[in-house]
Amino acid sequence: MPDDVVASFTQTQIEHLHSALGVRSWKKHDIDLRSTFSIPFTSVKIYYVFLVGKNKRDLSRREVHISAITSLFITVTFLSFSFLVGLVMLYLLKSALGINLFDGFSLGLWDWFKNSF
Repeated sequence: MPDDVVASFTQTQIEHLHSALGVRSWKKHDIDLRSTFSIPFTSVKIYYVFLVGKNKRDLSRREVHISAITSLFITVTFLSFSFLVGLVMLYLLKSALGINLFDGFSLGLWDWFKNSF
């Protein structure tokens, strides 16, 4: 900034500029990776920023809705996966104990498990 412009600021203006552009508490992130890399054989440089931290801002109604849907999807996926793993464990336990629910029918999971381990 030119010296004549700097000299024209009042102390109040400088304080407001400092608060607007200065260090902000929300700029602190748990993970803050910033760097650049060049694309080979060109003069192009690309920068990237990877930030991870707690979101301290208020979410819009749309963001709250998307967050709720994402949380629901993750919960349903986790519970479905856990349920399927539980069913497989119960099936392996049933097969290990020699219990047959249907005569002459097997999924072959117990045979595969015994041969693998």
